[in-house]
Amino acid sequence: MTVVGQIWYAAYGSNMCAARFACYIVGGRPFGAARVYPGCRDRRLPGRSVPVVLPGQLYFAGESLVWGGGMGFYDPLAPGELPARAYLVTVSQFADIAAQEMHRRPGAGAGAGIDLREALATGRAVLGPGRYETLICPGTLDGRPVLTFTAPGRSGAAGYAPPSAGYLRQLAAGLREAHGWGPDRAAAYLASRPGARGAWTAAAIAAAVRDPD
Repeated sequence: MTVVGQIWYAAYGSNMCAARFACYIVGGRPFGAARVYPGCRDRRLPGRSVPVVLPGQLYFAGESLVWGGGMGFYDPLAPGELPARAYLVTVSQFADIAAQEMHRRPGAGAGAGIDLREALATGRAVLGPGRYETLICPGTLDGRPVLTFTAPGRSGAAGYAPPSAGYLRQLAAGLREAHGWGPDRAAAYLASRPGARGAWTAAAIAAAVRDPD
């Protein structure tokens, strides 16, 4: 399958927030984050975004250099469902988003482009050993492929780590924007995910979402 034009980038972490994701497109530092993003070479914002639900599970592991605490990853083979937000972007923008996820500069080296053929044919392609260097294609939407990134291993093999309050607030805001979830529903969902489960209660997450101070 050859892809030209546009594809869907499925965000399941903090990029569910449109303002935060815009920093990947136009560049800048998201509110509360420790990193400044260079942005895409094509700085046109997505003309469309839609809520999607992917098969699999969100889990938290590792340590985020942006938010502190565990990072959100996607295990497409785990039971359950993953609420996400799909943005309609160009193939070149997707390559630049991938470069930034991989802490590379868009347009330089491996960030200059991505070969999507393996992911489109098999649903998965390992682009490198890094945290977000595994490409997943869980299906199509309106005739275009849906693509996202995650870690190379399964969730059960990961070293789970609890996410920070700031990161959880971003995820809860994204779930509100994309799916219309209120604080209590978002908190219950996030508290049940591996890595957060046992470290955060739904009540504590809901309180952090409602009162960021």
